[in-house]
Amino acid sequence: MKKIIFQFFVLVALFFGLWFLLSNINWMTAFKVEKLTDDTEKKIGKAVWDLYKKTEKENKDEKAVNALDSIVDKICTKNNINRETIKVHLIIKDDINAFAMPGGHLVVYSGLIKASDNADELAGVMAHEISHIELGHVMKKLIKEVGLSVLVSMTSGNGGGEAIKQVSKILSSSAFDRKLEKEADISAVEYLINAKINPESLAEFLYKLSENKEEQSAYETWLSTHPDSKKRAEYILAYSKDKLTKSEPALSESTWKNLVQNASE
Repeated sequence: MKKIIFQFFVLVALFFGLWFLLSNINWMTAFKVEKLTDDTEKKIGKAVWDLYKKTEKENKDEKAVNALDSIVDKICTKNNINRETIKVHLIIKDDINAFAMPGGHLVVYSGLIKASDNADELAGVMAHEISHIELGHVMKKLIKEVGLSVLVSMTSGNGGGEAIKQVSKILSSSAFDRKLEKEADISAVEYLINAKINPESLAEFLYKLSENKEEQSAYETWLSTHPDSKKRAEYILAYSKDKLTKSEPALSESTWKNLVQNASE
């Protein structure tokens, strides 16, 4: 009997010892999953962007693109974000929208620029989308909605065309869940504060979406992908209160006017 009890305790000790060892192994590193995920995301992003730009008209006007790049530069530099990871694309489209794709692609519609009262509002929206990229929300959303195996198939060249179309539609026309949206909002506020851009402008843009009933049809795309605009504006204002004592415009007045003028050309 004593021998059986001893063997039992030995087995228990071995079990917990093995469990402890396995739990302390970094499996992401051991199997190079992190590198595979990064490489896969870049390939997915390229595949989606390559398809998307075939169906939309990209604005490559130097002044307009440089203005958007200037906003991204400011946000990235002041927040230790690798600028090379963010690739901005300006699309000539009246819909009021901006969204992130895998691989750091940030798509901005000319309609969003026209709907922004100033460069700070635009910078707020862009900071929100950069947050989705930096927090890994884009891939989380896609893995949840279409599955990892489908995403990987997009990079293999074996029947990935329909999957690419599906992913493109999801990214441009469906919302992140509320938890991820709030994370991106709070992160965007931090980005803006560090860049000395007034975060209240993001709240003002969200209020505008929720309260201007006459123009809500124009904001339909952004509203459908970013619900609860009024509540979000309220917690953005509450979170950012007294955190920024001095701010600077995201763009000079002349650069902003040139961007608005050239966004749709």
